[in-house]
Parts: sequence; C-alpha cells; structure tokens
Amino acid sequence: MRAKHLKTLHLVFSKPTKSSILFSELEALVIALGGQVREGSGSRVVFEINGKRLYPHQPHPGKEAKRYQVEELRDLLELEGFVP
Repeated sequence: MRAKHLKTLHLVFSKPTKSSILFSELEALVIALGGQVREGSGSRVVFEINGKRLYPHQPHPGKEAKRYQVEELRDLLELEGFVP
C-alpha cells in the first residue's frame, strides 16, 4: 500500500467524517486493499472486499464522496479487519 492509500485510509477512519475525500481515492483504496471495483448499472459502483459488497453511487456533478458513503466504507473495512 502506498502512502497515498494509507492517508486515505486514515481519512476514512477520522471523526468527524470528512466530506472532502474524492470518490476516486476511495476506489483506489479498495483496490490497494486487495478488493475489486466494478461498474454497476447507471452511476452505481460495486466495492467488493473479501466477498462483502458495497453499492455506492458515483457522485455527480461533484467528485467528492458523500459522508454516508465514507461511513459505509468505514463499516465494511472495520468488518474485514482493516483498521489503521
């Protein structure tokens, strides 16, 4: 995992939840942790880590992930044991 991904991981676990994390950084983090990111229907994306899936929508017109999306990813990472 690169320093960039580690920084994103720390941002995901920071409280209060940040709303300035780019959605593309979340995608890169999932891939760096050994997960998969796939396109779903419409603007939906599938984050899969160890068989567990999350189905967020890609934000538009902005690029920042919504707070609830960051919190859902945090919950998934905690469940799978990825705590910084």
